Parts: sequence; C-alpha cells; structure tokens
Amino acid sequence: MNLNKTILAAALVLGFASVANAADQGQGTVTFNGSIIDAPCSIASGSDSQTVELGQVSNVALMNGGKSQPKPFNIKLENCDITTLKTVTTTFGGGESSAVPGLLGIQGIGQGAGIAIVDGTGTVVTLGTPNAEQTLVTGNNTLAFSAYLQGSTTSGAIIPGSFTSVANFTLAYQ
Repeated sequence: MNLNKTILAAALVLGFASVANAADQGQGTVTFNGSIIDAPCSIASGSDSQTVELGQVSNVALMNGGKSQPKPFNIKLENCDITTLKTVTTTFGGGESSAVPGLLGIQGIGQGAGIAIVDGTGTVVTLGTPNAEQTLVTGNNTLAFSAYLQGSTTSGAIIPGSFTSVANFTLAYQ
C-alpha cells in the first residue's frame, strides 16, 4: 500500500513536470516567397524590392529645375549563364511627373518635382523605354543606377512636404 502511494506521488510529480516543461517558450512562422523566372540570371534577394532614400531636400535647392544629390542603387544579378544571352536592358515604368515631364512622378504633400533615374553611363532613363544594353559576365553582375529629385522650372510649383514614388523595372536579355 505504501508502495502504491509512492508510485502515485511520483506519477503526479512527473506529470506536473512534463506540463511545466510544455509551457510556451516562443514560436513563430517562417514564410518563403519567390518566383521561378525564365532568364539567364537570377535577381538577387533584396534587389527585386528596394527603397532608395532621397533624404530631406531643400525647396530652395529645387527651384528653377534644381536637383538633389544622386543616391545610388543597384540591381544585382546572380548565377548568370551567358551561353546564349549576353546583354541585358532595364526598363523602368511608373507614373510620369506632371511637374517635370519625362521624370517619375511623386505623390504626397510634397509637390512640384519629379524623380530622375540615371543609368550607369550617366544617362537619364526614359520611362517605358529600355536603357542601353549592358554586357553581362558569367556569374554575378551589378546593374548600377542612381536617382535624384529635380524641381519644376515653374515659379511657386515646389511645395514642401513628404512624398513617395514607385518605379517598377523589367529586365530583357539579348
């Protein structure tokens, strides 16, 4: 009888210990996203969706078509196999600026400017038009670009405030 009580007590203690051990000690979820593309290169993670901070630009600097300092950004390509396709063009798209035609438009409180995207040769990219072909090498490649804010030439058009803009890009291999 004494043995039964000892076994019962031990079972209860072990039962409580296992419940205490099963307490929530943290959990989470890992989601994996991506896509399989028909291309000779992979677009590096982080290059397919990025943010370029243009900073706080003085309205005085933008007057009469003035420009901010260019901010560089890159599109990185990985594991390129250039057996058949040896060059790439990049086409940027997005809403055109009404303040500075030909440049990317901005939305928000800030107004009277547009965003110029410049390719690695220093040429301003025309929205919807492929830039000059860039030669690829086997392995990894970096497509260099920069962007700056350019003000309108219209007097009084520049209105201070925050803004955003989104440009999409498409790669085409030749």
